[in-house]
Amino acid sequence: MDKDTVKLAPSILAADFARLGEQVKEAEKAGADRIHVDVMDGHFVPNISMGPVIVQSLRPVTRLPLETHLMISDPDLFLEEFAEAGSDSLLVHWEGNNNLHRTVQRVKALGKRAGVVINPATPASVLEEILPDVDQVLVMTVNPGFGAQHFIHATLPKIRRVREMIEQFKPGCDLAVDGGIDPTTAPLVVEAGANVLVAGSAIFRASKGIAAAMKRLRAAVE
Repeated sequence: MDKDTVKLAPSILAADFARLGEQVKEAEKAGADRIHVDVMDGHFVPNISMGPVIVQSLRPVTRLPLETHLMISDPDLFLEEFAEAGSDSLLVHWEGNNNLHRTVQRVKALGKRAGVVINPATPASVLEEILPDVDQVLVMTVNPGFGAQHFIHATLPKIRRVREMIEQFKPGCDLAVDGGIDPTTAPLVVEAGANVLVAGSAIFRASKGIAAAMKRLRAAVE
């Protein structure tokens, strides 16, 4: 993977919600490429986070694309609501989706970028049939549901396999990783083929601030 093409997607799950707009502006100023919004419903994952109102509140705050990761049961019921709130990308999980192709086509019909997410235990092979229809694959490098988890190194071979599949079936498709991404793990996933790094705690909870954290993360993959 060309290091110059690596994109940073700060995850607001780790942000200070009392200063959310301010921190998103700071991330944009520091060179973020997109803002990652983790939506959890307490059913698909054992946590509750945020809904369309957060996307709606951020839309006037930033010009960056808002990437909404739907860790929820029955995402089809909420696609239109998140699209109307201002999401630019809608990422849905392979796991538990009764008709993934239909969901992806609905996202595209709404004029949004479509992404598919796979959990650590889900094999890369499940992507083969859907890959030509998506704009992004997100490989979870922790089990979804909580921030500040430790990176699962066993996901690295899968990232390599997904990169190979993308080059074969959908060149130009983004390959993102999410979970435990910091200056130590970022070079590993980029070497494996990822070109989008979703990072929460490593950016929003860094002791020296957002701009310094993003600079350190970029330096780690150069």
